[in-house]
Amino acid sequence: MSTVAENPRGRWRDLLGPGHVGIATVLAGGVGLHAINVFLTTSLLPTATEDIGGERLYAWSTSVFMIASVISSMLVSRLLGGRGPAGAYLIALAPFVIGTVVCAVSPTMVVLLCGRALQGVGGGILAGLGYAVVQAVLPERLWATATALVSAMWGVGTLAGPAIGGVFAQFSAWRLAFVVLAVVGAFVAVVASRVLPRPERATAGEPMPVVSLALLTATTAVISVASLLEQPWQLAGAGVVAAVLLTGFVAWERRAAVRVLPAMTYSAANPLMWLYLTIAVLAAGTATEAFTPLFGQRLAGLEPLVAGFLGAAVSLGWSTSMVFSANASDPRTIRRLCALGPAVLAAGLTLAGLTQWEHAGLLAVGAWFVGLMAAGAGIGIAFPHLVVATMGVSDDPAEAGKASAGANTVELIALAFSSALGGVLVNLGAPSTTRSAQLLFFGFAVVAVLGCLTAANASRTGTFATRPDAGERVTV
Repeated sequence: MSTVAENPRGRWRDLLGPGHVGIATVLAGGVGLHAINVFLTTSLLPTATEDIGGERLYAWSTSVFMIASVISSMLVSRLLGGRGPAGAYLIALAPFVIGTVVCAVSPTMVVLLCGRALQGVGGGILAGLGYAVVQAVLPERLWATATALVSAMWGVGTLAGPAIGGVFAQFSAWRLAFVVLAVVGAFVAVVASRVLPRPERATAGEPMPVVSLALLTATTAVISVASLLEQPWQLAGAGVVAAVLLTGFVAWERRAAVRVLPAMTYSAANPLMWLYLTIAVLAAGTATEAFTPLFGQRLAGLEPLVAGFLGAAVSLGWSTSMVFSANASDPRTIRRLCALGPAVLAAGLTLAGLTQWEHAGLLAVGAWFVGLMAAGAGIGIAFPHLVVATMGVSDDPAEAGKASAGANTVELIALAFSSALGGVLVNLGAPSTTRSAQLLFFGFAVVAVLGCLTAANASRTGTFATRPDAGERVTV
């Protein structure tokens, strides 16, 4: 007679089979909408500004969206506790769909930015629910596989977003692209209302961490603005202000009664802080994607379409490796994958940096592609297991839910910070494109090396326990 401890990790056919396919559709669809929207808008924006004007506000499309996403991601655990998975998804999809419709009918850039802010509110919640709901609606044996599916949707967004946006932009139908996105969002809402559970009794809502929220929002805003600055003294000043605000955020969080992240994050005896930092480092590695097509066109003379696919290499490596790494079930293998991920990311980015020079030939571009694929693979082999690890840091389901939702908040913060850092590094190398590319890849390689240290600390700090009925413990 088999025991629970002998129950193997769930495979893809278990997750996508008749019993769970509806839930998998909602989890993947929610994050997919958010991811595709991010990259679709990037492709559409040049055409949109030609139509409605407002080119001077171009950069704020991303800034407004990311800041709204960071803020709303902090509502995930509260919505789940008060409304349950079905209600939380409907609340998230409402502003996303409304904001998308506003973008579709925008007569001016200011109105479009308002729509982007609404999209960000919904998107931040959707991205967080994709991780947090896994724990609530699926058996533990499917957690890693479902997390890999959710994470892989960012790779899908990287490939599908620019392609879809490019097609609509080619025919000057950028508004129609937003209409299609809104229709898909409405479809996901219908499916969510039918397949996800509703709470029998809503829990009391927690107070909002107003001070922490204000400090974190201000930090994100300053870093976003820093990416637009050119003078060294301006960059240094923005960096100092951001560092002070971030230090204030951490100091307040340590002693506050109501926090953005779980109290366990700031406990030396708990590995959650190191898990979060490692997740942040891996997420930061994807910031290079936004600049790779530009380098491909300027340094190697690639056509825009080919350069776009080169920019998707990190996400391709990430998505591909996660499909296989998610099936790992041996505790020692999982521990090694988590430790190896940042090192592979650093090696891949270093190889990409070494291949940046003027008039790069086919061989150099090939090595560049391999380096970016390897960097993505480093993210993919570790990321799903690190997120699952956050789900097991506490035996209290409520605290475990907060910890898993916090993983998305950390990921979004890292994406906002790293995008701004990428802009700073590229500006520092200007006007030389080669120098900008080298600073970008080598700079993020250094960040990845720091991830090796955080992963090692997570392993030394302790273990995380799976749910009591799982019959196993995995060392990170």
